[in-house]
Amino acid sequence: MKRIMLLAVALLVSAGISAGPEHNHDSPCMNGPVSQFGRYVGDWKIEDEQLAQDGSGWSDGNGARWTFECIGDGTAVQDHWRPNVGGYGTNLRTYNADDDKWEIVWAASGQQGLMHITARHNDEGNVVMDIVSPKPPQPRRIIFYKPDADGWNWAMQWSQDEGKTWFDVYRIRATPWRD
Repeated sequence: MKRIMLLAVALLVSAGISAGPEHNHDSPCMNGPVSQFGRYVGDWKIEDEQLAQDGSGWSDGNGARWTFECIGDGTAVQDHWRPNVGGYGTNLRTYNADDDKWEIVWAASGQQGLMHITARHNDEGNVVMDIVSPKPPQPRRIIFYKPDADGWNWAMQWSQDEGKTWFDVYRIRATPWRD
């Protein structure tokens, strides 16, 4: 599976099909199921917070800039994660119509190899992502909440009871980037 995902990333990048961030609803990523991530296309200022390891409270993060773009005439949504303290990460998201789910590859500076993630759109209008590999020591998921008029929220959640209950460990608020 990793080899297929690497090949897909290489083909998209080598084809030079990245069109840059779209900021309108005419984007091909705003049609059909691709719009589930297409609605995040744009340039976002990130404010973040993290739960203390002992669960005692939340502390502010360092923030980031997160840019989403529609690539390949609606074939995929790619994002570029740029933390304010340095580093870089990117996701390539493609919709698998046969399985009615997203196949996602995450790569980041300081990380060895790729992370494979799947995602589905839920009844509340959110996108719920599950880490497939490498398998985390305890269940984890990421939720992209449905956007509101001012931006959108995101949460990483962990479970200590094999997915029966979940709790936030990292949260993001995204608002439009303004220079």
